[in-house]
Amino acid sequence: MSTRIRESRGQETALTAAVAVVIVLLSLLPMLRLLKEIVAPGGTMSTVAIEAGLRSPATWIATWHTLVIGIGGTLLAVLSGTLVAVLVSLTDIRGRSALVLCYVMPLMIAPQVTALAWLQLFGPASPFLKLFGAAPPLGTKNPLYSTSGIILLLGVQYGPLVFLLVRAGLRKLPRELVEAARAGGAGGFTVLVTIVLPLMTPSIMAAAALAFVSCVGNFGIPAFLGIPANYLVLPTLIYQKLAGGGPAVLGETAFLSVLIGVIAMAGILAQELMSRRRDYRISSTSLPAEPYELGRWRPAVQAGMWLLIVLVLFLPLFGLVLTSLVPGYGIALTAKTATLDNYRFVLFEHDAASRAFFNSFWLSIAAAFFAVLVAVPIGYLIAWGKQRWVRLLNLSVELPYALPGVVLAIASLLLFLRPIPLTGIQLYNTVWIILYAYLARFLVLALRPTISGYHQIDRALEEAAQVAGAGLFTRMRTIIFPLVAPAAIAGGLLIFMTALSELTVSALLWSSGSETIGVVMFSFEQGGDSNYAAAMSVITVAVTFVLMLVTNLLAPHLPSGVLPWRD
Repeated sequence: MSTRIRESRGQETALTAAVAVVIVLLSLLPMLRLLKEIVAPGGTMSTVAIEAGLRSPATWIATWHTLVIGIGGTLLAVLSGTLVAVLVSLTDIRGRSALVLCYVMPLMIAPQVTALAWLQLFGPASPFLKLFGAAPPLGTKNPLYSTSGIILLLGVQYGPLVFLLVRAGLRKLPRELVEAARAGGAGGFTVLVTIVLPLMTPSIMAAAALAFVSCVGNFGIPAFLGIPANYLVLPTLIYQKLAGGGPAVLGETAFLSVLIGVIAMAGILAQELMSRRRDYRISSTSLPAEPYELGRWRPAVQAGMWLLIVLVLFLPLFGLVLTSLVPGYGIALTAKTATLDNYRFVLFEHDAASRAFFNSFWLSIAAAFFAVLVAVPIGYLIAWGKQRWVRLLNLSVELPYALPGVVLAIASLLLFLRPIPLTGIQLYNTVWIILYAYLARFLVLALRPTISGYHQIDRALEEAAQVAGAGLFTRMRTIIFPLVAPAAIAGGLLIFMTALSELTVSALLWSSGSETIGVVMFSFEQGGDSNYAAAMSVITVAVTFVLMLVTNLLAPHLPSGVLPWRD
């Protein structure tokens, strides 16, 4: 018996050590490498580089722009996301599942695809506007090349993120409080203002903090809409400096990435401080409140909701599809001009585009496969572990995803600027550094649903196997993994959809031969080949939508809340 106990403890120690190595390599090492540049004398982020960054007017202009679009995009996302969450969760609106799927869809689409879709909808060469003879003359400035355009699209992109977090909070709203207010004669608006929104303050504040971090770290939308208007934010300023100076400007770009991190952390800290000013704890839990009956207003509310879906999803994607079917810039779409040559070109004729599809697919598959395998043991320690350092483990995994992607990209560049010690392996300027960054950034997307799966599993079966003498590795292979595999695989599919057309990280890490879909798409748009960029975008959106539908097949076997677009 003592031999079995020693063997079991040995396996637990081995599992803990393996998990610790993974977390150190993927989460802590790049962040520590970036921290070293701040505190260590003689690093690439030297005093000279810091002084150059502080004295540069471009730094402070980009910082101001970052704050403007960050705050503006966050406010728009919070207002729209909270409104939709209240209508979907607290009323008897029909077609709820379809509305949620369509409203969340922009969150699953890469930001640069969202930007390109809207640009092609309103630009002077818009095939959609040309169908109605409403397109402005060629050469007219696109109205989205502006601060308000960037804020609008950031609000569209991250409104669904706010919606998901606020809706999760609304599901825990105490039924008895709402019904007591109703019994006392309070109307729907009074209940919303005096009970619902105050109790939802923590969820709304958390959603606002996450939306702010996402807005200030977003690269795709400010790149597509801001660079043509010479409206630079910190991520696009870093991109331009790296593109023009290479490793020689790593010190200055490291300083700028730290500045982005400081802004993001300031938003999170502000959320924490505001949440602590009042006590929002709920003393009891109960079933969700009965939905409000909209009565004669329901058709109008439903029409308004679907109009919103058409404006933020279907109309831009329709404009994107039309652009992908025209042979060139400014040509009207007719039965004679419609062509599929753009798709043939990007799939089979353009070397960089063909290579980008191959690179992005295998990078996304590799990141998803690795994350699924690693998430199971990490989730085991986090969900069922009783050690004090479990919370620290969870925070370490969250760190690369919580911080803006630009910060991780710069940290990865600093980490692998020189060959790996003792091995001589060079990751810099190869596709492998992109894979490393994907593994670090997206691991948490598989870990969250896996932990949810653990929390909803009855542990009695695993404990029975332990009593019968099965070791930890045997229990994980035969019992635990089969039980949590559906949740982990769903997380892997989320990683694949997110990484497939990712741009923020790969735009700073790519080199010749390691192009990704997002990089080539951005290159096409910058070069004026919007029809090719549109064709690539349509392909990635179609793949994403198909994967969302396929993932729905796993829904009956998944814990509640794993798929963000399903109840």
